Amino acid sequence: MSSSPTRKMVVTSALPYANGDIHLGHLVEYLQTDFWVRFQKMRGNRCLYVCADDTHGTPIMVRARKEGITPEELIARSYGQHTRDFTGFEIAFDNYYSTNSPENKAFSTQIFASMEKSGAVSALKVPQLYCERDTMFLPDRFVKGTCPKCGAPNQYGDSCDACGQTYPAEELKDAHCAMCGQAPVTRESEHLYFELEPFHDFLKELIPQLTATDVANKLLEWFNEPLRGWCISRDAPYFGFEIPGHPQKFFYVWVDAPIGYLASLKNWCEKNGESFEAWWQSDETERYHFIGKDIVRFHCLFWPAMLHAADFKLPTQVFVHGFLTVNGEKMSKSKGTFIKAETYLKFLKAQDLRFYYACKLNGTTDDLDLNLDDFMGRVNSDLVGKITNLASRGAQMLHKNLEGRMGRMDAEGEAIWKAALARSETIAACYEARDFAKVMVEVRNLADAANQYFDSQAPWKLVKTDPEAARQVLTSILNIFRALNIYLSPILPSYSAKVAALFGEEPYIWADLEKRIEDRAVAKYEYLATRIEKQAIDQMIEAGKESLPEPPKPAKPAVEPVKETIDYDTFAKADLRVATVLSAEAVEGSDKLIRVMLDIGEAKPRQVFAGIRKAYDPATLVGRQVVMVANLAPRKMRFGISEGMILAAGNPDGSLFVVTPDTGAQSGATVR
Repeated sequence: MSSSPTRKMVVTSALPYANGDIHLGHLVEYLQTDFWVRFQKMRGNRCLYVCADDTHGTPIMVRARKEGITPEELIARSYGQHTRDFTGFEIAFDNYYSTNSPENKAFSTQIFASMEKSGAVSALKVPQLYCERDTMFLPDRFVKGTCPKCGAPNQYGDSCDACGQTYPAEELKDAHCAMCGQAPVTRESEHLYFELEPFHDFLKELIPQLTATDVANKLLEWFNEPLRGWCISRDAPYFGFEIPGHPQKFFYVWVDAPIGYLASLKNWCEKNGESFEAWWQSDETERYHFIGKDIVRFHCLFWPAMLHAADFKLPTQVFVHGFLTVNGEKMSKSKGTFIKAETYLKFLKAQDLRFYYACKLNGTTDDLDLNLDDFMGRVNSDLVGKITNLASRGAQMLHKNLEGRMGRMDAEGEAIWKAALARSETIAACYEARDFAKVMVEVRNLADAANQYFDSQAPWKLVKTDPEAARQVLTSILNIFRALNIYLSPILPSYSAKVAALFGEEPYIWADLEKRIEDRAVAKYEYLATRIEKQAIDQMIEAGKESLPEPPKPAKPAVEPVKETIDYDTFAKADLRVATVLSAEAVEGSDKLIRVMLDIGEAKPRQVFAGIRKAYDPATLVGRQVVMVANLAPRKMRFGISEGMILAAGNPDGSLFVVTPDTGAQSGATVR
C-alpha cells in the first residue's frame, strides 16, 4: 500500500444557527464532513474539524424577548442542545465554539479595519422606519401592520403570511412598532457596504479553482456586470458586535459568522498550546469548507474578498452539497418528515442514518433523498444481512465450537482477504473525493464475495467432520470482515470500536489493513447492528408531526371583483416578455424572496426579486420559462435592484403559481 507525506488540514462545516434545532437536513452536511475528517485522520493526516454556533442577529433578539430571557441565555441553551445532538450522531469536532466570543470579536474588528483601509467600505443612506417612542430604527420583525398587497392585518414588516408577498417595511399600511404600538416615521439611516467590484478580477480568477464547475459557472454569471456592494451593517438594537468607529451600528450576522471559523480554530490553538498562524496562515495548511448550495455566495464571493482584503489565507476548496428530501418531497412538519435529530435518536440508531447517508452521498450538489422504505431495506439487507452477518456468524460459531480461538486462513479465504486489501487505494480515493456512495459499493461487493465463500464452505457442517478446517474458514471470514470494518470506520465509528474490542485491538488506522490476525483468541461477540423495524419508523414520524395553525384567512373575498377597467392603450404600456430562468437562489434574510437571473434576449440577464419562495424551491426554477414585466421601473430593495416582475397567479388561500408560456416560446418573445 502506498503512503504519502502527512498533510495539515483545517476543515469546517457551516455554523448552525442558534435559533433552531438540528434536524436530519442539517446532518447531511455534518455527517459527510465527519466521514471525511475521520478518514483523513485514519490516513495519518493532521486534520482539525472546527465549528461553532452562529449566535447573532435579529431572530435571536426577538425570540429572547418573547421568552423573557437574555440572548446570552438563549444561545447557551441552544449550544447545549446542538452539542447533545451532534454527540448523539457521533460527530467528532475538534472544537465546537460560539460566534459570540472574544476571539470572534477580535478577528471581526481586525478584518473590518483592513476592509475599511483598503477603500472597499462605503456608506449609503437608506430609508428605514423609526420609532420615536422607543428611539430606535426598527428591524423588519419589530414592525407590524396591514399588508399593502392583500389587506391582511397584523403582518410583519418584510412579508405577509396570508398572501406570501414581500415588500419594504415602509409600505405597510397602519404600521406600528411591535413593542410599543406607536406608528413609526420614516427616517434615513446610513449603512456600510462592502464593495465587491474592486475584487472583481481576483474573484473571477479564484472561483473556478475554489469550487466545483457547476457551482463556479453559476457564480460567474454575476461577473457579466459590475459586482454590487453588500450591506454589512445593522442598526441598534441588534444582538451582535458593534462596528468600531460607527456607534450604534452592528456587524450583519453574515459578516462575523464565517469569521467564526477562525475564532474556533484560534480557541482550539489557545487550549492546545499551538499557534493560530502556524495553522491558518501556513502555506502548508489546506483549508476546506463544507456548505450547502444555499449559502454559496457568502462563502465564494464575500468571504474570500474579506480574507483577501485582510491578508488572511484563502480556503483551499469549498465543497458544496445539495438539500435533503424525505420520500421524494420537501421535509414537512405536518407529515412528520421534518425530523429533528433529537426525535430520530429516540427511535433509531445514529449508525443506521450514518450508513444510509454514506450510501447516497457522492460529492456533488445533487439533492439527497431519505426514502424511508429504502433506508430500512438497505440497513437490514446490507449492514445487517451482508456485512455484520460475517462477524456474528463467524465469531459466535468460533466460540460455540472452537474455544473462541482463531487459527490460520485457508488458501481460498486468504485470496479473498488479499483481494479486499487490493481495493485499499481505490477506496481511499473515493473517500478523498467525498464519493462515499462508491465506498459503500466497494464494501458491499467485497461482502458479497465473502458471504459466497462462507456459504460454499459451510463451516457449520465442516466443524462436525474437520474442526481445524472449519477454524481456517472462520479465521478467513473474520480477517475479511475486519478489513471491511476498517474501510467503514470513518462512517461507523462506534461499530468499529466494538470490532476492535472483539479482536483485542486499538482503534483502527488505515495502515492496520496490512495486519493479519491469526492464532489468537477473540472476545465474545457483542451485537454490532440490528434490523430496523417499520414500527420504529412509523413511531418516529408520528412523534415528529406538529399540529400547524390554520393559515390566516385572506382579507379578500373568495372571488375578487374585477378591478376598475382600463383602456387598451394603458394596458399596452406593459411590456410582457417570455424569460428563461438562468439561476435562482433564496435571499438570505428573507423568508419569501428568491433572486432570479432572467434571460429575455438582451445582452445582459435581468435580476428580479420574486416573492415566491414559499411556493417554489429555487433549484426547480432553473431552466423554466416565465412571463415578466420587462418595462417596470427598477426598484431598489435592501437586497439589491429588482429589474422587473415575474407574473404569478395568487389563489385566495395564498398559494402561488408562476405564469408560464406554452412550449415553443423563445426568450424575449413578446406576450400578446
